[in-house]
Amino acid sequence: MRKDQLASVYIMTNVRHSVLYTGVTNDLSRRVLEHKSKGSNGFTARYNVDKLVYYEVTDDIETAILREKQIKAGSRQKKLDLIHSVNPNWRDLAKELADS
Repeated sequence: MRKDQLASVYIMTNVRHSVLYTGVTNDLSRRVLEHKSKGSNGFTARYNVDKLVYYEVTDDIETAILREKQIKAGSRQKKLDLIHSVNPNWRDLAKELADS
């Protein structure tokens, strides 16, 4: 990937919000679709994680990876607070992504 390409950090959850998954990607729409289609037999498929509840866009992949590590290192409560700060109703933000 080129250094000047945008990258995203995101948090997804399941229907009961009992599982939080934090990831990083250079193509958020594609990655969310992969999670929703449960294309692989990984963590998100096993725990039905298919609802995008938080994301932020960064200028490059290195910044995104650092931010992902920062979010992952935080407590569950810090992740919940982060989600609530931008998405208090836990809407599936993938719908907004598709519209943009």
